Amino acid sequence: MTKAAELPENHLDATEAKWFAVYTKYKREKVIAKDLNRKGIHSYLPIQKLTRIYASKKKKVEMPLISCYIFVKITKAEYLPVLQTDNVVNFVRIAKNLISIPEREMEIMRRVVGEGISVTAEPSAGFRKGDQVEIMGGNLTGLTGTLIDNHGEKEVIIDLESMGYSLRMTLEAKFLRKI
Repeated sequence: MTKAAELPENHLDATEAKWFAVYTKYKREKVIAKDLNRKGIHSYLPIQKLTRIYASKKKKVEMPLISCYIFVKITKAEYLPVLQTDNVVNFVRIAKNLISIPEREMEIMRRVVGEGISVTAEPSAGFRKGDQVEIMGGNLTGLTGTLIDNHGEKEVIIDLESMGYSLRMTLEAKFLRKI
């Protein structure tokens, strides 16, 4: 094995800013987003608005779509300032490789959060079964993914490989098309 084959892959670039996922301490995502913004580092925290029902009242809350994750669009020079930010744990790596997240997957995340539908994020199990589908209605039109399960043909899991997460959402079958 050559020395080059042993080196982990690193998508950081000196001039082109790319998206990366960052692990955070529990419930510190919003604080980190503000701190990164103060440092001039471009970050994105997908937030969903939920209604929580308590014994005597309903309360609207804003929660991160993916707990303990924030996304940053950085160049190589901004890598250390991100790591040095309070409450940042580390960059998300895949088998020691620092892999950037494609812009199209970040756009999917922004569109899903903006749709106002109930979405949960689950760690991807790396499975690849089921049909490839495309969403044909609403703000998510054109979004494609893998149909992992079809509880009454309404539940879709869209696998975002680079992030290691899948988005589970409930849609009517009429909004799906097999690719």
